[in-house]
This record gives sequence, C-alpha cells and structure tokens, in this order.
Amino acid sequence: MRLSPVPRRRDSSLAPAHPRRSLCVDPDSPTRLLRCAQRDRCRECGNPVEWYQRVRDRPVRLHPQELSAAAVPAHHRWHVSSGLAYSSGDGSAWCRLPHASICPARNADTVAAPELTRLRRALAVNTRRLVDAGSFTPAAPGDPASRQSEAPCRPARPVVQILFVRYLAARPLDEIQCVAQTRRRDRCTFRMLASDGPAGVWRLVPATATQGQLALPAEVMAVYDLSSVPYAEQVRWRTQRCPEHAATPTAADLALTDWEPFDPLVHHAYVHRRLPTRSRRPHPGGGAQKAVRR
Repeated sequence: MRLSPVPRRRDSSLAPAHPRRSLCVDPDSPTRLLRCAQRDRCRECGNPVEWYQRVRDRPVRLHPQELSAAAVPAHHRWHVSSGLAYSSGDGSAWCRLPHASICPARNADTVAAPELTRLRRALAVNTRRLVDAGSFTPAAPGDPASRQSEAPCRPARPVVQILFVRYLAARPLDEIQCVAQTRRRDRCTFRMLASDGPAGVWRLVPATATQGQLALPAEVMAVYDLSSVPYAEQVRWRTQRCPEHAATPTAADLALTDWEPFDPLVHHAYVHRRLPTRSRRPHPGGGAQKAVRR
C-alpha cells in the first residue's frame, strides 16, 4: 500500500498545512551546537572543509573526516567538544585535522607523517579533477612582486563600524558574503558590497579602548564607517544579508556572520594606521608610493 504524501486526517480529509518556519542563528546566542560543521570549500584548493568555532579565536577549518590519532602527530591533532574545536587530542583513538596542514596549495610540512602525506596527495588529485571539470579555478601563478604591486592595499580583516559599534570582520570587505540560504539549499552568492545601495566611508579614527580597559597611546586606525547610511542598511550589514534576503526575514541562515566585537587590545595586530588604496603602484626608486585616500 502506497501512502499519500499529502497529510490527511483519520477520516481521509485533508489536514491543514502549517507554514514552514526557518531556523535563524542569533548572533548573541550562547549555544554553539547549531554553529558547528558549517560546510564550505577551500578557496585555495577547492576541497571540502568544515568550519568550527573556537573559544577566543576566529573559526578554524577542519578536514571533514576523522583520522586515527596514532597516525597523526600530536601538534596536528584537534578534537570537537560541544560544538567547539580545540587544538589538542581528547584521549580517544580518533582526532580531527586542520585543513591548513594538508592543503595541497600550501607548502608541505617536511616532517609530516606518511598518513598526512597520502591524504595531501589525494586532495591534490581531487583539486586537479575539479580544475579539469571546470568546477574550480585556482589563482593564476605569476611573479609575487608583480602581484603585490598590482594587488589592492586592503586590510585582510577590516574594522567596520555598524550602529556605532565596531566589529572585526573575518575577511576583506569585498569578500563578505550573504549568509542566507537560497531555495536550492545553497548559500547565497551575493556580496555585501555588490549591491547598489549606499556604501560606507573609510575614516581614520582614534583607536580608543572600551570601558574598563587601558587606553592605547595616541593611535589611529582605519575604520569602514557605516554610520552615515540609513538604519535599515546598517541592520542589513549587521545581519550580513543581501538586499533580497534582507527583505525576506523568514529565510534561514546557512552560515555565521563574520563579525567579531572589536577589542583594540586583543585585536591590536589588525589595526591599520593608514587608509586603504585601490592599488599599489611600484615606485621608480623601488619602493611603494604613499597611500591615496578614498
């Protein structure tokens, strides 16, 4: 007997279909269980990875499969507990592995274990298959000096001011992607800066500390300020959604937002003391020209 996919009551009458509710991850939620194992692909080699949160650091990319702890060196072992990733073993016979240690697009470790070497070769073969199939396009090789001179001078992790609160982004501004889920259950491919809406302004502001902290000694830093844009636009940036998904609040979140509350003492390494420029032009004397303000 074949059951009908349409929900019915016991008397064979049609049952009312309740509207489907999508699950959204609250950025201020204390739980970490819904934030683990975010699927993604490495931008350098194209192989699948899983994003995991850490205690007081940015998320880490782990290999999707577990490995035997006996075949992995101690300094490469990771484990996941309650949705958080820890850079150590948990005493079990299995462990997780960071993708950076086996990424075929990076330099190989000279003292890597044979198991890691075989896994690295398998990932390199998969990268070649993706390239041949047209599913992945690696970065074009070239002279590192010429790429550095032509590359835009931009912070890798910029400081963004949204609703008068400063946040540290996990990636450059032009790479911040919408976190909403599409109808095909994939992540939205639109970027935050790709919209035609109002944009923020780069400013040099004092690197002041928050309440209860020691003030930094007269430093300035570059901040992408969104205070001049409308409130709805700042909320869209805070929730990290494209204009289409910002108008659809019922769409689910497929990934976490890239914002981390900025602390000038903890994140001192990401403080940039000059405004970013569009590109770096080589100076005739061998150096780089001074930065041009936007």
